[in-house]
Amino acid sequence: MVRRTKILGFSVAPEIANEYEQLANLSGKSKSELFRQMLQVYKAKLEEDEFFRLQHRMARRAQRAGVFTEKEVEQIVFEDR
Repeated sequence: MVRRTKILGFSVAPEIANEYEQLANLSGKSKSELFRQMLQVYKAKLEEDEFFRLQHRMARRAQRAGVFTEKEVEQIVFEDR
């Protein structure tokens, strides 16, 4: 039978291990479930950070091009459609 999961092994300080186990217990989740949820939250945070980084970069570019309002942005986006 093929295993559908993979066992990860890594070391953390005992305090972190204790806190992790307490979080799992308090949330009523297994340590595996908690880890999967933490990974999803971390990935979502990375995506959000990337979005804001791009938004900031594009806002500067738009200002240099003389675009200052949302309406002007919409006109540019939809002018070729």
